[in-house]
Amino acid sequence: MFKSGVGFLALFGLGWWLLATSAFDGTARLVEVVAGCAVTVGLMLAARRFLPASAGGPFPADRRRRFNQINGLQWLLIVVIAVVCARAGSPVLIPALVAIVVGLHFLPLAAVFEQPRLRVPAALLVVAGASGLAVWLTDGPDETVRLVVGAVSALSLWGMAVWTVAGAASNAGQDMKD
Repeated sequence: MFKSGVGFLALFGLGWWLLATSAFDGTARLVEVVAGCAVTVGLMLAARRFLPASAGGPFPADRRRRFNQINGLQWLLIVVIAVVCARAGSPVLIPALVAIVVGLHFLPLAAVFEQPRLRVPAALLVVAGASGLAVWLTDGPDETVRLVVGAVSALSLWGMAVWTVAGAASNAGQDMKD
């Protein structure tokens, strides 16, 4: 499940979802948090059920090195964004800028994993971040920035996880017919 990326997509999707729910209070937020947790658990259980144990397999050394370089750069940029935005007194910009960085990091990963479909969440996360910046630039409330960035990012990652599991389930169904 983690080799195929579904576990990571599900958990990071939950993180973005929790950001989105921070725009709400009380019972509404509690219901949304529970729903997000249910989606995450559901995706992980579906991955366990439908993905073969070998899904994703071990990385060759050159791919693992490239993957680590891409992720290392991504995390470095995230730390820089957090520090600069916090010091500039604009922490509301952190999620939007992080969404853009995370989206862009999927582009080289698409090549590393030979998965061109990773360009879809790449584009959607960049759109999520740009949308959050647009809300901020038009003097929208911080809660709306978090809601837009978090919801679009979560749905993008969860959608990719569903796509991965559905593809595996479809392939398994085809194999049974053949």
